Amino acid sequence: METSPEVIAGLIQKVLEELAAPTPAGKAEGANGLYPTVNDAVEAGLVAQKKLIAMSLERRKDIIASIRNSVLNHNEEMSAMAIEETHLGRYEDKVRENILCATKTPGVEDIEPRALSGDHGLMLLEYAPVGLIGSLTPITNPTGTLINNSIGMISAGNAIVFNAHPSARRTSTTMLQIIHQAIVDAGGPVGLVSSVANPTLDTAKEVIEHPKINMLVATGGRPIVNIVLRSGKKAVGAGAGNPPALVDETAIIRKAAQCIVSGASINNGIFCTCEKEVIVVEEVADSLIKNMQETGRVYLLNPVEVEKVTKLVVTPERKINGKYIGKNVQVILHDIGVEVGEECRLAIFDAPKDHPLVWLEQMMPVLPIVRVKDFNEGVELAVKVEQGNRHTAIMHSTHVEHMTTFARAVQTTIFIKNGPSFAGIGLGGEGHTSFTIAGPTGEGLTSARTFTRQRRCTLVESFRII
Repeated sequence: METSPEVIAGLIQKVLEELAAPTPAGKAEGANGLYPTVNDAVEAGLVAQKKLIAMSLERRKDIIASIRNSVLNHNEEMSAMAIEETHLGRYEDKVRENILCATKTPGVEDIEPRALSGDHGLMLLEYAPVGLIGSLTPITNPTGTLINNSIGMISAGNAIVFNAHPSARRTSTTMLQIIHQAIVDAGGPVGLVSSVANPTLDTAKEVIEHPKINMLVATGGRPIVNIVLRSGKKAVGAGAGNPPALVDETAIIRKAAQCIVSGASINNGIFCTCEKEVIVVEEVADSLIKNMQETGRVYLLNPVEVEKVTKLVVTPERKINGKYIGKNVQVILHDIGVEVGEECRLAIFDAPKDHPLVWLEQMMPVLPIVRVKDFNEGVELAVKVEQGNRHTAIMHSTHVEHMTTFARAVQTTIFIKNGPSFAGIGLGGEGHTSFTIAGPTGEGLTSARTFTRQRRCTLVESFRII
């Protein structure tokens, strides 16, 4: 897929020109979903949400369909803009991400009511909207998270005030305008999705503290999740992960190698679900590494290069050097004096158990491989390096009992067996997708139903006809 700077610039210009097209005279401020203050966005959202719930579910379905179609129509331009602004990930993987979010995020069908009838009458359980949601979105997925949350939250009958990561402001506010226009084009209300035109950390604080926002959803690192959890409001927190991939002696090694390379390298490792370290039983470790190299997409670092890469991407304070997060492996290797072809997607290396990249969520295409003597030692280490995030874990094995044992021990929200990590979010795997994976607060892969409150109606008299 062509991704030269000239092509990227052309794609970006296309969508900016479309959004800058002349608008009808007298069009109200905020008609594009952007407002000067958080309070203005909140007030618009409150009005829009009341209008939405007064509409039929069929109209709501039309709005969701319009959002899906519009983001797909702007996919290439928005993927290019995300790369150009954030310098994170790969263009072709951003395209896949947006398609996934547009097509596999559940819609209105996810809030279908439940009914129970018996000797004592009828009980109807419905999933009602919470009202106005404040959504804080990350730099890593500035398009996917907005698409995913917009579809899920609106399907549930809510309005949303977004506050994007400041370093993804342009991409996020442009995507919001596209979604907003799709809503209006389908007959939906102005302001159903909104944001301040210039989101900052200060405006994020305003969103969190605003008394008229009923629910908070934070997608990002541990600090922002902890803040919303202390807000006193209903909160959904999608935090960090450090997913281990455990490979035992019964695994189909060639398949395991291909899956790990694909999963660890997608979007240069910035998905929180990506394989961040491999733990492999010694008996099959050499075979796994050999098969990973045979994919043609991997560079095996020698001990001297491992030391150079470690000093490059890990600071003296034992933190990840943000300069290399989400960068192509060619950039990282170039800075230690190694040149590789464009087909290379991942650098791998033999690592001791205490290597910092085993324990830090590095979010880059550099993958440590740790050898263990047997399966039991592998489980013990994998649980430790996952560090209680309860996010994602992967295992390659044909031993059912081994897979069950590891899944029970690691207790992650997502557990993938014999596949790449991204299968767990519906890319090449069954099930819906979510880019707000709520491990800390327990909702798991969020969907429309997550953003509701349950309401029960009971009829206490004869109702049944049998």
